Amino acid sequence: MLGAALVLALVATSFTMGASPLASGANHPLLTTEWLGYHGGNNGAGIAVGLKGFNTTAPKWTSSTLDGQVYGEPLVYRGEVVVATENNSIYALSATNGHVLWRKHLATAVPSNMLPCGDISPVVGITGTPVIDPARQEVFALAFELIAGTPVHYLVGLGLTRGALMLREALRTPSADQTPYLNRSALALSHGEVVYSFGGNYGDCGNYHGVVGAVSESVPSRAVSYVVDSAPGEHEGAIWMGGAAPAVDAAGNIWVSSGNGSITSAGQPYDHSDAVLELSPSMKLEGYFAPSNWYQDNAADADLSSEPALMADGLAVATGKSGRIYLLRVAHLGGVGGQVATIDSHCGDVLDGGVAIEGRMVFLPCMAGTEAALVASSPASIRIIWHASEGSGPPIMAGSRVWAIGGDGVLYGLNPGTGAVLQHVSLGQEANHFPTPSVGAGLLLAPLTRGVVAFAAT
Repeated sequence: MLGAALVLALVATSFTMGASPLASGANHPLLTTEWLGYHGGNNGAGIAVGLKGFNTTAPKWTSSTLDGQVYGEPLVYRGEVVVATENNSIYALSATNGHVLWRKHLATAVPSNMLPCGDISPVVGITGTPVIDPARQEVFALAFELIAGTPVHYLVGLGLTRGALMLREALRTPSADQTPYLNRSALALSHGEVVYSFGGNYGDCGNYHGVVGAVSESVPSRAVSYVVDSAPGEHEGAIWMGGAAPAVDAAGNIWVSSGNGSITSAGQPYDHSDAVLELSPSMKLEGYFAPSNWYQDNAADADLSSEPALMADGLAVATGKSGRIYLLRVAHLGGVGGQVATIDSHCGDVLDGGVAIEGRMVFLPCMAGTEAALVASSPASIRIIWHASEGSGPPIMAGSRVWAIGGDGVLYGLNPGTGAVLQHVSLGQEANHFPTPSVGAGLLLAPLTRGVVAFAAT
């Protein structure tokens, strides 16, 4: 067991290492100016660098009221803050003053009363966080549209200069009726493809299957997908991850967590639910991990529901509603029961959503307050360092603070070494059940119910 002094030394070392090395192997900027996808894109490390801090005593600006609820994370590209609404609109706001630079309304959103269940109302449009491809200067979003009275999921791409429509592709789902399918997870990019996913609506109603898919940016008719719980009689196995995006590694492989499936008793074939799945860019299953009691997790709705945290030393961390945290080897996930280590969180609630990774530290999205764990590689181990009672939303790290939005509508800035509250500011009631802030253009940005608020860097 690690002594307290050694733990503190390891934590200090973690915070002097700079930004966590991304699994993509990309070079890191000296200053974070853009935020191109959920928790920054790539493997979703959620780390902004080169910023001293943020002034949260008063906003630099607050946007005007947008035309729908905001469930996704604000993105930043070349002085534009890009945000999507449940009314199927995408806005570009000025990073300088929050004024609307352009708005594109895609189509009529689906009335929530047309869906078999769910907790988003009055309409469901763009729920998952979009993603930006800077090489194409294009933002991609997945919209739920009402077309001639029929709900259909469309992948769209808009030019970032004025919002011109560059891509529009209807997405197929395993069953023809698309009303049980919800795109809650954020989009991602891998090898010139837009990666998307589907789960179900809140309540797991109707006939749906978890889906991970990829659509070519340049040839949208070229699409591939992987379906969870795909055997006859099976269903569910949502890919939702509390709104987080699939993680993308150096090879372009896609990492997701799958939710509870329809098999709930022992003695039946494993269905790839309640799992960490590694998929190739062509959506071939490369490896998976599932807890030994996966069927019991399914029965209790205690599935893995956070984004897999891909660490720099070949390890990964997975967790979810059961409160157990699993340490995995990226090169060999090991199948059912293949974890390197298992610990119980100190959460006292479910862990849903994206993570932040800084060196050997991983900050976890506990609904009862942010939690920090320390990962060691030799020997491979994981332990909880602290648990805060504030900040239940998916955390990011910027300006020497861990930033998370609580269920009380307060944005908290936590000490990354202890979890103590160093800054806090009330945002008001959130529409988004898993709100998460972002950073770019010298701003700390947070979603509001129908808008965005920005705080200036110091």
